Amino acid sequence: MSERRSELGVDVATIRDLLAFFWQAKTWWLTPIIVVLLLLSFVLVFLQSSPVALFIYTLF
Repeated sequence: MSERRSELGVDVATIRDLLAFFWQAKTWWLTPIIVVLLLLSFVLVFLQSSPVALFIYTLF
C-alpha cells in the first residue's frame, strides 16, 4: 500500500480526488462551505465531550 495517509487516517488521494471533482464540475465554491461545516462538526463533538458542555447548556 503505497498511498500516504494523514494523521486522521484519511486517504490524501481521496481528498485530492474530491477537490478535483469540485473543480471539474464547476462546483469549487462548495469547498469552503464543506470545510466550515466539517470544522463546526468537530468543534461540536469536542464540546459535547468536554466539561465546557455544562456551561454551554446554561447559555441556551
